Amino acid sequence: MSSKNKKVFVSGCFDMVHSGHIAFLQEASQYGDLYIGLGSDKTIRELKGRDTINSEDERMYILSALRCVHKVIVNSGSGLLDFAEEMKKLSPDIFIVNEDGHTPDKEKLCKDLGIEYKVLKRIPHASLPARSTTALRAFKPIPYRIDIAGTWIDQPYVSIYHPGAAITASIEPTIEFNERSGMATSTRKKAIELWNNHLPLEKPEKLAKTLFRYDNDPGTKEVSGSQDSIGITMPGINRFWFDRGNYWPSVFEIISDPETIKWLEDRLYMLTLWPRPDGYNVLSDTHINTENVKSLAEAADLTWEGLKSGDYGKFTEGFLESFHSQIRMFPKMINPEIEKVISKYKGIADAWKLSGAGGGGYLLMVSEKEIPNTIRIKVRVKELGL
Repeated sequence: MSSKNKKVFVSGCFDMVHSGHIAFLQEASQYGDLYIGLGSDKTIRELKGRDTINSEDERMYILSALRCVHKVIVNSGSGLLDFAEEMKKLSPDIFIVNEDGHTPDKEKLCKDLGIEYKVLKRIPHASLPARSTTALRAFKPIPYRIDIAGTWIDQPYVSIYHPGAAITASIEPTIEFNERSGMATSTRKKAIELWNNHLPLEKPEKLAKTLFRYDNDPGTKEVSGSQDSIGITMPGINRFWFDRGNYWPSVFEIISDPETIKWLEDRLYMLTLWPRPDGYNVLSDTHINTENVKSLAEAADLTWEGLKSGDYGKFTEGFLESFHSQIRMFPKMINPEIEKVISKYKGIADAWKLSGAGGGGYLLMVSEKEIPNTIRIKVRVKELGL
C-alpha cells in the first residue's frame, strides 16, 4: 500500500496554531491522508486547567483550511485518550505523536488495535525557532517546578519525625504540563492570579513567601507544602532545610552555575503517564515514622552531594532511594499500572521517581544514555540583578 492510500491519525488541542503545529502536521501528512482528532474545549479545560484561546469550532475551521489536512473531527471522549472512539471508528493505519505527546497508554492502545505507532521529534521548520502554545501565551510565563529528592519533608506532619532537606528545580514552561500531575499546577495558577504571567523583579525568596501565603489562606485545611512556592519562584536548583515541624525552611542552598545545571538537564528525562484520577487520596494509607523520614532525608543529602560533585553513582543512588522512601511512607503513590511502566524502562534508566504525590503524573528518569520519546527539561536560571 502506498503512503498516499494510508490513513494517518493525529490528535491534540492545536490552540493558537503556530509554526510548530504546521511543521508537525506537514511531516505527519507525508505518511498518508491526514485526519486530526481535535481535543474539545471541555477536555482541554480538564487537562490544562484553563480555557482555550480559540473555540473548538474556530480551531476546526483553521485546521481544515490547511492543505496537508484531509479531515478534522472533534474527539468525543475525555482525558489523554479522548480520541479513542474516533480512532476505533476511523481505523487508521498509523497514529502519530510528537515526543511531548507520547504516553505508554497511547502506545498500548495502538498495539491493541493493530495500528502502527510513530513518534516524531519536535523539529522547527527551516530557520524558524521552536514554538509551543505556552511560549506564545506570554513572553516569559510563570515557571513550573519539579521535585528531585526529599520532598514531603516540607509537610510538618512528616518533618516532626526527623529534620531534613528537600530539593527542587524551577523549570521553564517549554510545554504545558497537565493538571493533577505533580508539577505544582495548582500553586502555579495561584501565581498567575497574583502576578498575571510574569514573576515580578523581586528577591526570589520574598516571592516564594508571598506565593506560599497566597496559596494557603487562613483556615486552609490541606496546606500546600512550601516546596511548590519555592520551586516556582526561586530559579536554579534549590536545597532547603526543614527543622522539625516547620512549614518554612531555615536554610537555603542554591545551584545556579551553568555546568551543574546542564549536567542535570543532560541526564533527566520525563515521561507522561496520566493525570491522577478523580478521588485519588495519597493520604488514605501512610506509614510516616522516624525510620522512614530519616531515610528520606539521608537520600536527599546523597542526591545533593552527587549533583554538586557530578558523581553519577551517588546522584542516582540518592534519587532512587528518595523515591523508595516516599513510597514506603505513602504506598498509594504507586500502583500496578505505574510499576509496569517503570519495569519497561529499567534496562535504560538507572533511577526513577514520580512527580508530586504520584498515582499518575510524570515519571522522572535518570540515564546517561538517551531515553527516546521523552520530555527534556530546561532549568530556569537566575534573572539579572537578583
